[in-house]
Amino acid sequence: MTNKKMTPADYIAREDKYGAHNYHPLPVVLEKGEGIYVWDVEGKKYFDFLSAYSAVNQGHCHPKIINALTEQAKELTLTSRAFYSSVLGEFEEYMAKYFGFDKVLPMNTGAEADETALKLCRRWGYDKKGIPENQAKIIVCADNFHGRTITIISMSTDPDSYKGFGPYTPGFVTVPYNDLDALAKELEDPNVAGFLVEPIQGEAGVYVPDEGYLKKAYEMCKEKNVLFIADEVQTGIARTGKLLACDHEGVKPDILILGKAISGGVFPVSAVLADDDVMLVIKPGEHGSTYGGNPLGCKVAMAALDVIKDEKLAENAERLGKIFREEMLSIDSDMIELVRGKGLLNAVAIKPKNGKTAWDVCVAMKENGLIAKPTHEHIIRFAPPLVINEEELREAIDIIKKTLAQFA
Repeated sequence: MTNKKMTPADYIAREDKYGAHNYHPLPVVLEKGEGIYVWDVEGKKYFDFLSAYSAVNQGHCHPKIINALTEQAKELTLTSRAFYSSVLGEFEEYMAKYFGFDKVLPMNTGAEADETALKLCRRWGYDKKGIPENQAKIIVCADNFHGRTITIISMSTDPDSYKGFGPYTPGFVTVPYNDLDALAKELEDPNVAGFLVEPIQGEAGVYVPDEGYLKKAYEMCKEKNVLFIADEVQTGIARTGKLLACDHEGVKPDILILGKAISGGVFPVSAVLADDDVMLVIKPGEHGSTYGGNPLGCKVAMAALDVIKDEKLAENAERLGKIFREEMLSIDSDMIELVRGKGLLNAVAIKPKNGKTAWDVCVAMKENGLIAKPTHEHIIRFAPPLVINEEELREAIDIIKKTLAQFA
């Protein structure tokens, strides 16, 4: 039997044949990553401007994070929470002090962390606020994205997420994003336990709310004894130019949801943080996860968060984000409809031209050495690893400019 070298088309065909068709990837087959770059199976090098949906803020295969992974992997990988481990308490203390909360509840994925926050909020509503059993409501925003579990899609307004998967979990009230009047109206209901919000809506196309929206929404929640819950899975961990996007307005959520870059893209780790009044409403046996808080994930996450502070990645994102938006706004292209973002979480809305769409622009950028992906068909999200420097950023910007010029 001959060992025929596989082509990119072979890799893609194998995924299509044996894998579920729940994604529509850009036609590139990646094999290696380092820092801000990835390489495909043919050895071609690309700027990574998606960063695994902002999970790889620290860059691909950061040596400090990989070292933490390999060292712990030699010692102990999993105990489950049936026993104490020598690493979990260290991680919990580290996280609590790093983000300024009393307690942390570790999970694995962003969706699990969101589900955890929903359970905490409802139980708090019954035990602390006195909402009648099974009557708790949680306010959410239109065009939200918090994951793809049945409960989370029950609060979605995107047909791609929810259509055909009912019946849905009740208990959610939807208001328009960035609309304080609509929020105020729903907060009048005494059965509202929480308000779940993304500080910037990432999947919706990097929709940045008006300045002051988060702060005012937080104050309104406080007036009505409602928990302010921030989903910072995508916006947290320095992506927007601060450690948390809420920090831009000095807001400390009652419940903070983290994931993705908490582990630098090396191992699935997520977490929910809250103070004792909220966190301690859940008792033994009422919530958990076999892998949640495993020693491997804990060591990886601590190393990943060390990198964020040691390398001043929030400051880097803040400075370079301004350069990126200025340069995008300077491009003379009738395909660019708008540019928006914060830090190094940015989006460019593309107006179709001669039948060419944002997808075509992304395929052309790939050919030119930069990979990014459209969201909602017409918006390209640009989110490079935060370890990028100005020279590298300007080189990447030149690729984007060159690509758009091809469509002129």
